[in-house]
Formats: sequence, structure tokens, C-alpha cells
Amino acid sequence: MTDERATTEQDKRTADKDPDDWTTGDEPMTGAQKSYLQTLAQEAGEDAPEEMSKADASKLIDELQARTGRGA
Repeated sequence: MTDERATTEQDKRTADKDPDDWTTGDEPMTGAQKSYLQTLAQEAGEDAPEEMSKADASKLIDELQARTGRGA
């Protein structure tokens, strides 16, 4: 198995896990989360939060995706 495939499989397992159960969920949101939240919030006509945890950012991303039609 290649490293790329292992990373993809790990990402899928993490994405399937409830953010409240993430071991790193209390850490600050990532740069990618912050950037995407800014985009989604702008589309939803809201202000993006400057600071939040990874888990809370993930939940807000899901909520804003649903409201903006960007959800999967």
C-alpha cells in the first residue's frame, strides 16, 4: 500500500468519526478549516469565527455546507 493510499484511508476513518470523539478535537482549528469557514460564512451572509476548536469548526462547516448547498 502506498503512503498516499494510507493517508486517504486514515482521512476517511477520521471523517466518519464524530468530531466530539476526536482526540485532537480541542486543538485550534486548522488553517484549512478557517479558510473554508470564511468562504462558507461569506456565502451564508454571516461572519466567520476567528477562533474555535477543530471539532467545533467541523460541526460549523457541516452546518454551513447544508445551508449553502455545498454539502455532499
